[in-house]
Amino acid sequence: MLESKIEELQKKISDLRKRLPAHSVKPGMIEELEELEEELAGLGRKITETVRDKD
Repeated sequence: MLESKIEELQKKISDLRKRLPAHSVKPGMIEELEELEEELAGLGRKITETVRDKD
C-alpha cells in the first residue's frame, strides 16, 4: 500500500517537474511540488519507523 502511494507521488512529482517552465514559474506549481515532496518524505519516514519498530 505504501509502496504504491510512493510510486504515485514520485510519478506526480516527475510529471510536475517536466511541466515547470524555465522562467516565470507560477507560485501554485511550486506549492504543489513542495506539498508532494513533503508527503513523499513523510511516507519515507513512516517506512523507516515501521522497519525500525520491527527490529
